[in-house]
Amino acid sequence: MKHSYRFFRNLDCEYFPCHRVKDEENFNCLFCYCPLYFLQECGGNHFDNKGIKDCTNCLIPHGPKGYDYINNKIMEVNRLKRKINT
Repeated sequence: MKHSYRFFRNLDCEYFPCHRVKDEENFNCLFCYCPLYFLQECGGNHFDNKGIKDCTNCLIPHGPKGYDYINNKIMEVNRLKRKINT
């Protein structure tokens, strides 16, 4: 993937890659900290680790389609909040 507003690989990061993956070439660092962390139902592969949301097994933000997934999920949550508030 080309570097762009949808994709960035930080090869200088001491944690790169921060998850075990087969294909480091397509590992996206753009969402190093997932913007969906605050959502209880984010759609990712997380688990409860003593009351803390642990996203160690989730690769959504780091995959080739992660940018679109995250932006669509944020728009979905915003639409639902607007419906509730009207």
